[in-house]
Amino acid sequence: MKKIISTILLGITIFTFAFSSPAFAADSASGAKLFSANCASCHAGGKNLVQAQKTLKKDALEKYGMYSAEAIIAQVTKGKNAMPAFNGRLKPNQIEDVAAYVLEEADKDWK
Repeated sequence: MKKIISTILLGITIFTFAFSSPAFAADSASGAKLFSANCASCHAGGKNLVQAQKTLKKDALEKYGMYSAEAIIAQVTKGKNAMPAFNGRLKPNQIEDVAAYVLEEADKDWK
């Protein structure tokens, strides 16, 4: 009986992982190119030329509630304050790529 239950649980686990899609599968290499072409004029090296305290460094992203792909995607898509909206200029998957790149660089302290 234990063997049957173990086999069923294993089957359910395999099925769950095999048929679930990742929540956030973006391409940070593509994001790096898009960032360079669209964002670097104000955010080179993770800085912020318009509002110096609101950088793209990890500590600032955490402080301002922006340290998540969802928050960055929303900001890039809709814009806010001096930052323009990129909805229409970039496709949703491109914005996801930029978010992945920003988070990757923030984790490396933009080095």
